[in-house]
Amino acid sequence: MSTKDFIEKDYYKVLGVPKDATEAEIKKAYRKLAREFHPDANKGNTKAEERFKEISEANDILGDPKKRKEYDEARALFGNGGFRPGPGAGGGSFNFDLGDLFGGGGGQGGQGSGGFGGGIGDVFGGLFNRGGTGGTRVQPRRGQDIDTEVTLSFTEAIEGATVPLRMSSQSPCKACSGTGDKNGTPRVCPTCVGTGQVARGSGGGFSLTDPCPDCKGRGLIAEHPCLDCKGSGRAKSSRTMQVRIPAGVTDNQRIRLRGKGAPGERGGPAGDLYVTVHVDAHPVFGRKDDNLTVTVPVTFAEAALGGEVRVPTLGGPPVTLKLPPGTPNGRTMRARGKGAVRKDGTRGDLLVTVEVSVPKDVTGKAREALQAYREATAEEDPRAELFQAAKGA
Repeated sequence: MSTKDFIEKDYYKVLGVPKDATEAEIKKAYRKLAREFHPDANKGNTKAEERFKEISEANDILGDPKKRKEYDEARALFGNGGFRPGPGAGGGSFNFDLGDLFGGGGGQGGQGSGGFGGGIGDVFGGLFNRGGTGGTRVQPRRGQDIDTEVTLSFTEAIEGATVPLRMSSQSPCKACSGTGDKNGTPRVCPTCVGTGQVARGSGGGFSLTDPCPDCKGRGLIAEHPCLDCKGSGRAKSSRTMQVRIPAGVTDNQRIRLRGKGAPGERGGPAGDLYVTVHVDAHPVFGRKDDNLTVTVPVTFAEAALGGEVRVPTLGGPPVTLKLPPGTPNGRTMRARGKGAVRKDGTRGDLLVTVEVSVPKDVTGKAREALQAYREATAEEDPRAELFQAAKGA
């Protein structure tokens, strides 16, 4: 019989007894059905033979108080085919391989129960801290996550940079080698049996887990607390790390560096490092998503007659843009591939906004030329459409 069958079969229904039936009622029902479907009384009847095996299987489970308790608990927890663990059990929703959990179950062994042995007790002992026969194993403990900040120049943010970060975190105490005990011999916490977690009921036969209040989630208790770490096994330490900030980061972006946080305990993985990046402003360039922005002043003659305009780029040689005749103030042009670095390694564009520069003082030939231009265009009214639109509104 498979372990899946063990969970899904209703042995109470097989024997025709209620779930709160007494041992005597179960024994009576079994004897009655066994006499009715015994192979000796039904020679050649394969259906009766199968029915007899099913009855014997049900009696083997329900007739044994320990197996019956484990069966009831298993049905309550795994009856729907899945299990949703609480905090500290890994998170998420997943299905157990019941064959692994219940220690096999192929074929009929023992007294026809499918050879479950003590596997079910081991499962519940491990998951819900009820003891079990699988022994005690102190669990590894993941290191803490660390949050820090770094300020980059505008150019460093665009191009990427390697910066030194000095961090303070909790790491294994050197005085006691992380055991918390000055003699280096802590004992397993009797409350959580070394798991660092204790179960609390949430109704419906389901339990959630919380950090053990006695060992603070460590799974160990120091009989002779270390004077340096006060029995916690952890001590504050500082270290400097060279961290590579990827190209193209934005102001206030939070970067996660896996495994660069505080060291774990008892072989547990290190935590993660979270770096919040601040970017200084640039005197010339701005940023819009993956594009850089720049405002370029041009003369009235360049805007009116057209021409070629040299434009600076960030960290590279200038580019030359062709200005069409009659370019209005505020027009934006694009220099492709001169922007910020994208995640795929390509670059955005440089957005160039034209700003017509008006001279404060005009003298000499320039003044005479402008006066002549004004007289030549006196009949043109650039505000005519404005007043017409206002009147129409």
